[in-house]
Amino acid sequence: MQGSPATNYVTMVLPFLRWFPLRPGALRADLVAGISVALVLIPQSMAYAQLAGLPPYYGLYAAFLPVMVGALWGSSSQLATGPVAMVSLLTGSVLAPFAAVGSEPFIALAILLALLVGALELALGIFRLGAIVNFVSHPVIVGFTNAAALIIALSQLHKLLGVSMGRSEHFFLDVWGVLQQLGDTHVPTLVVGLSAMALMWGQRRYLPRAPGVLIAVALGTTVSWHIGFEHNGSARIDQLIGDDVTALAVELDREENRIHGLRRDLGAHSAESKRLERARGDRQHVVALKYQMELLALELQDAERENRVRQRALRKFVLVRIPGASGGDDRYYLSTQAPKDAKSDGRRWRASRISAGRVGLVGGGEVVGDIPRGLPRVVLPTFDWDTARLLLSGAFVIMLIGVMEAVSIGKAMAVQTRERVDPNRELIGQGLANIVGSFTQSYPVSGSFSRSAVNLSAGARTGMSSVFTGLIVLPTLIFLTPLLYHLPQAVLSGVIIMAVVGLVNFDAMKHAWLAQKHDGLAAGVTFLATLGFAPHLDIGILVGAGLGLVLYLSRRMKPRVAILGRHPDGTLRDAQLHHLPTGEHVAAVRFDGSLYFANVSYFEDAILEAAARTPRARYLLVVGDGINEVDASGDEVIRVLSRRLRDRDVVMVFSGLKHQVVTVLQRTGLYAEMGERSFFRTEDMALEALYLGVDDPSVDAGFRPPARPAGS
Repeated sequence: MQGSPATNYVTMVLPFLRWFPLRPGALRADLVAGISVALVLIPQSMAYAQLAGLPPYYGLYAAFLPVMVGALWGSSSQLATGPVAMVSLLTGSVLAPFAAVGSEPFIALAILLALLVGALELALGIFRLGAIVNFVSHPVIVGFTNAAALIIALSQLHKLLGVSMGRSEHFFLDVWGVLQQLGDTHVPTLVVGLSAMALMWGQRRYLPRAPGVLIAVALGTTVSWHIGFEHNGSARIDQLIGDDVTALAVELDREENRIHGLRRDLGAHSAESKRLERARGDRQHVVALKYQMELLALELQDAERENRVRQRALRKFVLVRIPGASGGDDRYYLSTQAPKDAKSDGRRWRASRISAGRVGLVGGGEVVGDIPRGLPRVVLPTFDWDTARLLLSGAFVIMLIGVMEAVSIGKAMAVQTRERVDPNRELIGQGLANIVGSFTQSYPVSGSFSRSAVNLSAGARTGMSSVFTGLIVLPTLIFLTPLLYHLPQAVLSGVIIMAVVGLVNFDAMKHAWLAQKHDGLAAGVTFLATLGFAPHLDIGILVGAGLGLVLYLSRRMKPRVAILGRHPDGTLRDAQLHHLPTGEHVAAVRFDGSLYFANVSYFEDAILEAAARTPRARYLLVVGDGINEVDASGDEVIRVLSRRLRDRDVVMVFSGLKHQVVTVLQRTGLYAEMGERSFFRTEDMALEALYLGVDDPSVDAGFRPPARPAGS
């Protein structure tokens, strides 16, 4: 029963009020579901943050408030919002060209990206434009998802092997670089990663209700702490032995200092410019400062890009540590240049970072490391219009993929729950989740299929289950983060790989091809484009969406047209397909498609061709049951064709036109011009009228409508 207008307005603004009053049974079910989802979410969120190129604890930030806000303002009671693999991968690919992965500028851009994605979602939801998700067809999404799943899995290969992976403009060249380092595989890292994956696979197969991800994380962390899996060190640059590695380290250190200086100068110029603008100071000086800022920004961008290349090159060097004689400094030799008679410590070291003349070194497996204890700081995202414009296209793609994922998950669950899912409400819920998240250091989030399935199977009744999930993340942030220090990165990579394995579904691409060749082509091209343009995944989905739109328009431009003949069962069907007799006195053509500007020339050609194939026909009947609408171009082409055919002593008539089509023809005066007798309710009524003046029963004997019983 509907409430009062005031009540309806309040529940529209605060949709979560519909959950109340909460019954004890429903509250218990939501609590159990919330705990179940949290056990999966906490380790997954850290893994997906790593996939996005962020420190793992930013995943925990994204698993806190956004989870609750998405449920409070969404329309699905079981949809679990939070970090997801696809959106995380897109986040990393969008931001990689602008900043070093994992750096402070990169993190700031990720938070800004969440704000932009949320603003787009909220705007579309408020203006009820949720139908925009339909612009990307299902086959395109299938192709993109399969390609992205493969890219996600391959992007984790280096962490499983314990080797470095470069980031360039060509993803598969980076993968090839990883494969070339197979000989340098860190065996303990590989064993830990594969063991975690085997554990999660076994849990899925034999104990599907057990929190396999959490068990793998807990066990991996315990083993890592017990065996001393991590082993880090540092050294001065002059302790590196080898001309190549030393020269590169010196150059990298020098450029890092220059980058810090450029950032300092850029900040000083920016502060001075803002001060002068507030004080309405010398305009010329402000313009000069902004020009200098643009030059500094370009110089900084080039320097950072070049240093990222140097960092990747430095990480590829494998070093061995030779203890110094008589308590002297240790030396780090290139593994290929180490003295043969010298005893090393048995570890293979790699340079991880350089700062102030010192080199950070990694000699064991990589772990998560320090995670700040406590809640995320509430701060305004760093915003400027120039950066926002650069990120806008990527934000739109993330928004589109994220919302489509969320809505499709919600609709899939609605089949069981019989709950109505409103795409516009989901846009508002996801938008607010991302906006609120951006103020609490979160990167973009969306609906998760795996966690939503857990939520549903655990018995969630309302969105309160997601509120409980977010509240359970709270003590993790406050009390438990120190316990995650020794969590191996390889375990998180295993979590990611196992999560995306289920996304690979080539049968869906085959199904699209079997259903419609156009759909199969769209899926295949999207798949190849996404792989080919990686790591720029947004280009792949845009190519697929563009192709899907072109293929759709091409189909609309050439609807099905058939010359009709009389079937033995008395109906009119495609004469060519069924080898049926056609009429010589009357030519009948069926047109299945709306008549609008894009296909009027095709309609015109089809009608004139039908008239040319039946030169003795005095009438041309257009069976218009499939014409749903007609625009001004369609109206005009009918007018022109009618006159052209009349000049050849051929009368064009219509049957089965829908009310909305006839209304247009009446408004334009075409209906009156052609005459009421040119329009019939059915094709047989039209044919009966057109053959009234033909006394010879042998004329079109096989085509005429069957005789009606007497008295009918």
